[in-house]
Amino acid sequence: MPLRPIDAIFVNPKRRLYVVYYRGVLWQLPRMKVDAAAWRRRKPYDGDKDELYLSRMQAIADPTLAAKLRTLNLPQAVRGSTLARFEAWWETQGYYWIKHLVDNHKSPLAVHQTGSSSTESIVLSSPAQNNSEPLNNKDIFDTMLAELIDEVLDL
Repeated sequence: MPLRPIDAIFVNPKRRLYVVYYRGVLWQLPRMKVDAAAWRRRKPYDGDKDELYLSRMQAIADPTLAAKLRTLNLPQAVRGSTLARFEAWWETQGYYWIKHLVDNHKSPLAVHQTGSSSTESIVLSSPAQNNSEPLNNKDIFDTMLAELIDEVLDL
């Protein structure tokens, strides 16, 4: 079953930069940070797609950017895979994976994940950015989850 293009964070270890897969298009960020400032300075990715690996951490700490990039808390087995392997998994298994989570009343969104290990609690943006303006994160993320559930159930 076809799904909307996914938002995911990839890493290019050779060039030391993050690449965001945003609705099917690759965008490189200017530094090893995922925040609104880096997103504003993004450029189309011009490197080798075979050098991209799915980041183990998909949660975005910056609430403004997290509302725009609806990254998912992907299964451990998929994390670290190449772009081609990830796209093949998403095409064949993505719908069933999301449907299974929604049927079990769990959120597939990365912003709802609760990192238990120290490696999963790495913050992808600077702490100074989080104090810029207060937002009601719960409302933003609840709205995002409701939209995603409606999208999956309507397919």
